[in-house]
Amino acid sequence: MTEKSIPATANTLAVGVMGLDLREGAEVPRRRVFAWAFWDWATQPFNTVLLTFVWVPSYLTSTFFVDPAVIGTAREEAALGQLASNLGYGITVAGLLIALLAPVLGQRADRAGRQKLQLLVFTALLVAAQLGLAFVEPGAEWFWMGVALIAIGSVFGEIAGVNYNALLISISTPRTIGKVSGLGWGFGYLGGIVALAIVVGLILGGLLDGDSASTFQLIALGATIWTILFVIPIFVAVPEPPKVVAAEKVGFFRSYVELVRGVQRLYRETRPTFWFLLASAVYRDGLSAVFTFGSVIAGIVFGFDFTDLVIFGIALNIVAGVSTILAGRLDDRFGPKRVILISVFGLVACTLVVFFFADLGAGLFWAVGIVLAAFVGPAQAASRSFLARVTPAGREGEVFGLYATTGRAAGWMASLLWGVFIAVAANQTLYGILGITIVLLAGGIMLLFVKAPPAIDRDVVRSEARADAS
Repeated sequence: MTEKSIPATANTLAVGVMGLDLREGAEVPRRRVFAWAFWDWATQPFNTVLLTFVWVPSYLTSTFFVDPAVIGTAREEAALGQLASNLGYGITVAGLLIALLAPVLGQRADRAGRQKLQLLVFTALLVAAQLGLAFVEPGAEWFWMGVALIAIGSVFGEIAGVNYNALLISISTPRTIGKVSGLGWGFGYLGGIVALAIVVGLILGGLLDGDSASTFQLIALGATIWTILFVIPIFVAVPEPPKVVAAEKVGFFRSYVELVRGVQRLYRETRPTFWFLLASAVYRDGLSAVFTFGSVIAGIVFGFDFTDLVIFGIALNIVAGVSTILAGRLDDRFGPKRVILISVFGLVACTLVVFFFADLGAGLFWAVGIVLAAFVGPAQAASRSFLARVTPAGREGEVFGLYATTGRAAGWMASLLWGVFIAVAANQTLYGILGITIVLLAGGIMLLFVKAPPAIDRDVVRSEARADAS
């Protein structure tokens, strides 16, 4: 049986769910786009179930890891605030590791033409980190092991994402990048919804108990199995981006020299892209922090229990998934910069409302959380499509490596300010949100001054490069 494909003409064809345009001027297998998008679905349980809504807020930053002597006393809130602050410091270290490794590994994948191989390696390492979480026992002595595995998983997931993003140009064209990128994020959010719904079903069926440590160990094991099953399609159906020119192989440490040269070349040749990388580094750190620490605030400040957090997570992922897919169309029509700016400044407003009106209770946090979720996904997807539109052909892994690096070069900002604000406020967790607000605001202001360059027709560039090579 031959693979079913969609012929594309000057009039783009809408296909399947959500009317996604696949390619223009070429035949692209329909399953290729969805196979690519399923990687987001496959790895989403780490971000949604483990990091954001279940394992970290309901287990790692809960009374499972504090001194039993303070539980039920006036010191319990401060003890939980200390856990939240320490989590921020651990994630800061992870950000620094990503900043050091992501661009060089992306650059080396470009040179070798092995983005899929590198994606496989780091996806496997992410799986190993998830599996390790299944063995973290309750008790203060295990806390830093849990933080380390969450941080390491973040490192591996981010580096894998560099290569995943680089494959975007294998399954889209400049005019459809926004829709395809939005589909990937949308699949990720939908995957999070399904994973969280499974957790809810197990709770209602009496098979999981939020008061038992074994529940969270089983959830980590389930997330591991999920990822293994659903990463298979991308490695079967999505091809490597073609190498445009042969490149000299260099050693690992020499790659840093090449990295500096690459940054200088990027500054000379595509300066708006250079400045976008810097601006996006700041606001994307704030975006990550919103979800990383938002559920910690929900649990500690607003009293959300295990079940509340899971249901809250499902609702937020539904809103984020739908808004991301719809925003992909706005991205292609009005440009990614407008989508990003509206989203970032909308998030600033949301965080300030939570801080100043926290006394209104859980109802306020629910309402603001829904609005906040509608902004996060579009900002993430539009940022990726912005960069994909302006990345020079043949440098996708390198530039997306820089994208991860610049994001993590500022990746210490939100997590560090989160920890510092909590510590200065005598371990009052709510004050951590001010650190996130500052980072989002700074990134949005920087983006105002970035000129969005015209999209590069990568198909034409590749054709010319192959003609020159021959």
